Amino acid sequence: MSCKKLMMGLVLAVALTAPAMGAPPAGAVSRPGAEGRATVPEGRAAGWQAGVTTFHGWAFDTCLAPSVDTMRRWSASAYQAVGVYYAGRGRACKRQPHLNHGWMRSVRGQGWKVLPVYVGSQSPCVTAKHKRGVRIGRYPWRQGTREGRDAVQKAKALGMRRSSPLYLDMEAYTYRKATCGNTTLAFVRAWDREVRRLGYVPGFYSSADSGVRHMETARRAGVRDLPAVMWFARWHTRPHLYREPVLAKNAWRPERRIHQYAGNVKEKHGGRKLMIDRNLVHAPVARIG
Repeated sequence: MSCKKLMMGLVLAVALTAPAMGAPPAGAVSRPGAEGRATVPEGRAAGWQAGVTTFHGWAFDTCLAPSVDTMRRWSASAYQAVGVYYAGRGRACKRQPHLNHGWMRSVRGQGWKVLPVYVGSQSPCVTAKHKRGVRIGRYPWRQGTREGRDAVQKAKALGMRRSSPLYLDMEAYTYRKATCGNTTLAFVRAWDREVRRLGYVPGFYSSADSGVRHMETARRAGVRDLPAVMWFARWHTRPHLYREPVLAKNAWRPERRIHQYAGNVKEKHGGRKLMIDRNLVHAPVARIG
């Protein structure tokens, strides 16, 4: 995910139509339609437990949580949800001067939905050099359980209530290496199990051709304790939710997918410029108390 925040500008605007939709039209100024505007607790109809709140629409994520004033200015954009790197030993922007319980309540009051991202330990065969200092150790199950507990504790401290999703960020790795793949899968499963046990919804972010493909392979093999929501990164393509080639059409649906379709994009709204990643969402969002 995006680790930069540069001050340059490019306007995005969009009009939401259906889950598998075309790219937002450049230069448009309208906000998404009613389907993307509402945040609705429709969990039982979609197979979610009571209390899970889902959102269908556009989201951006950026390494450093913007100020409340910047978020207010960005309300003029088509985005209505924001990905927040709220915790984890592997996150790039460890100092988050704006991010606290007050920030969460303020942006909720402005109408924003929040996608909480936890960047924990990374795969032993992670490809990004800057992530190799936080690799999973010798006891992946124990470590995944511990970090799952940490993810929930940090979420609670920011006012995120039970039934909120917590998205584990696992950057690209060479999952076909058997030992590395097994270690990574054990960590993810333990993290998922602990997050579920504590009443939250475990989600998973990774590149479509590495971590996401790995989870789909495990799902087809009947592996348990897998993520409940799949946030897949496939850049340089039009936004879509149910046409991702590495995922079976009946997997992680309904209301269980996020497509990150562009990264490190420069945008300006309300006079404020950010470097962001773009996402199409139909998935759970945080319940903020």
